[in-house]
Amino acid sequence: MKTIQRFTRSAVTAAMLVGLVGCAGMSAQEKNTAVGAGAGAVVGAVLTGGSTVGTVGGAAVGGIIGHELKK
Repeated sequence: MKTIQRFTRSAVTAAMLVGLVGCAGMSAQEKNTAVGAGAGAVVGAVLTGGSTVGTVGGAAVGGIIGHELKK
């Protein structure tokens, strides 16, 4: 079980690093949208016990909030 947790943690860390590199050419509003979607996905997953619908819904709501943050 520890091996699976370590692998998952490494995969999530790698995905986050790749995502951050992809943000280099983004505007401030695009970055806020991406950060909001990521944070919303995490919160949605935690609140719903990891359900797909909760994760996707959280990402959508977080992305909208991030997009509207600095208009």
